[in-house]
Amino acid sequence: MHTEFKKMVSKDESSYGHVLKYVGIFGGVQGLSILVGLVRNKVVAHFLGPDGMGLVSLFNSTINFISQSTNLGISFSAVKHVSELFDSGDEARIQHFIKVVRAWSLLTALIGMLVCIVAGPLMNHTFSWGDHTLHFILLAPAVGLMALTGGETAILKGCRRLKALALIQVVNVFVALVLAVAVFSTFGQSGIVPVIVLMAFVMMLTTIWYSYKLFPLRLHGCQGVLGEGMGMVRLGGAFVLAGILGSGAEILIRSYLNKVGNLDAVGLYNAGLMIAVTYSGMVFSAMETDYFPRLSAVGNDKKQMCDMVNRQIEVSLLIASPLLALLIVFMPVVIPLMFRQDFMPVIAMAQVAVLSMYFKAISLPMAYLQLAKANSIGYLVLEGVFDAMMVLFVIVGFRYWGLVGTGVALSLAYLANVVMVYAYVYVKYGYRLSLAVVQVMAIQVPLGIAVYFTTWLDKAWLAWGIGILLAFVSMAVSVNIVHQKTGLWNALKSRISSKLHGHD
Repeated sequence: MHTEFKKMVSKDESSYGHVLKYVGIFGGVQGLSILVGLVRNKVVAHFLGPDGMGLVSLFNSTINFISQSTNLGISFSAVKHVSELFDSGDEARIQHFIKVVRAWSLLTALIGMLVCIVAGPLMNHTFSWGDHTLHFILLAPAVGLMALTGGETAILKGCRRLKALALIQVVNVFVALVLAVAVFSTFGQSGIVPVIVLMAFVMMLTTIWYSYKLFPLRLHGCQGVLGEGMGMVRLGGAFVLAGILGSGAEILIRSYLNKVGNLDAVGLYNAGLMIAVTYSGMVFSAMETDYFPRLSAVGNDKKQMCDMVNRQIEVSLLIASPLLALLIVFMPVVIPLMFRQDFMPVIAMAQVAVLSMYFKAISLPMAYLQLAKANSIGYLVLEGVFDAMMVLFVIVGFRYWGLVGTGVALSLAYLANVVMVYAYVYVKYGYRLSLAVVQVMAIQVPLGIAVYFTTWLDKAWLAWGIGILLAFVSMAVSVNIVHQKTGLWNALKSRISSKLHGHD
């Protein structure tokens, strides 16, 4: 087993090629998940209708909230500890700590199920029709299964089983599509609860199938292991609290928009946020899976730590910038495709909100430093300040400039977050932005802002022409830098050349 561990650690883990490869892999998987999810939503809407879709949304959001509130952040915090042990190569300690992770995952699974059952009557009040108490009780297994899956996923992340994680995600996406279509086409709305539980079960099965192959389940010697995981729980608790603060901020924003504006304003804000933040954030999906375990493992080496953060920022910007620029340009096409014609007023808000993702690509790798260093209080304080800023900025933005003002507010909040997080890690950890990162920022961020300002032009043909041109300049810059800093180009040419010679 020890030999296998060593094989799994690449000597070139922190290179540009490695970062680029896995940002591409997990970004691609996330993109595929979104596309299949859109197909699933369209098909499911056909069988369930609007009220059925609303029921699915409410059930999913409720069990996700219970899961996130009761899992103690094990699915995230365990990654740091497993990763550190994995890098040490101490097989005995790794095997033992995996027992700790599994014991805590089982405990949080039982707590989550109990909370879901007990809170069923209370959660029923979120519905304006029917009695859904029994539904929540029947959904309790889904909460437990999600907790178990989270623990095993953390083990795979910490042990750098990245290709396996990508494959598991792809399999789950397609199985979810088949399950939804098969059950809903036969049972209609009566199949909603079974589908949610079945999806959670399939996700757990695909994850433990691989995890148990790598680390077989051993019950011997599990007595007293819960007491050994308190450091993991403290870090996970901060992560959970930060998530709750973020959810609270979103609730405050939506309540304000509903009170000052109307329900349409809330719907349009949600749509704009989904396009700008969720869908354009595909490139960030590799952060938690690949980057965080590697950063945790080198947390005590200041130079290696700084190099790793800088490379992650640089690659994230190089990949995200051309995509974000194109998204701004093609927003008038994307919105009608994703939604309906009556969502067209959100275009201007979404276009300016996309700029926030440039700043997120810079701040997120730095923010992970606190978690890699187990600085749970610092992480929680900075997240809390950011959430408060976002609420304040959105309120002011909507009051003076309407829906577009909320997009401006989001971008300004993320910009302020870059300054705040950098100031913190600069002083606390001695982190410095590299010259290469500053150069990429100095080119790509102004290009993105320039693309946005083309949307102000009166003549549509001129706006489209200049916008597309600037987006391709952004792409050319990224391709050129990637070409200079990685051997991927030469590897690709040599592979093509060898295939051509092989045919000769």
